[in-house]
Amino acid sequence: MFIQNRTMLVEKGNSDKVIARFSQESPIDSMEGLIDISVMVNNKSKENEEVIVVVRWESREDWKNWEKSDAHLQGHRDSRGQGSPSFILSTSVHMYDSQIVKRGKAFANR
Repeated sequence: MFIQNRTMLVEKGNSDKVIARFSQESPIDSMEGLIDISVMVNNKSKENEEVIVVVRWESREDWKNWEKSDAHLQGHRDSRGQGSPSFILSTSVHMYDSQIVKRGKAFANR
């Protein structure tokens, strides 16, 4: 499994805008090898909110296929020059190769 982890620090009260963006239907949803996308929010800080988007792929190759797909490249062309919304203070992206996945009892009951 290959995992992309995107962490965004946003101005307090704006995490709902990021959630809305990732809730919309997108070409990534039908990509071969996409396992799931999770969006999490930590709003404990008084100054800002942290939004973490975790995208899980069956393999690094599946992720690479998304990165070089026409839909992904067109999305970048369409947004060229627009920059990030002003409420996004910072973004970091990290990639991981999963070494172990342990399934709990709840998973077996699905």
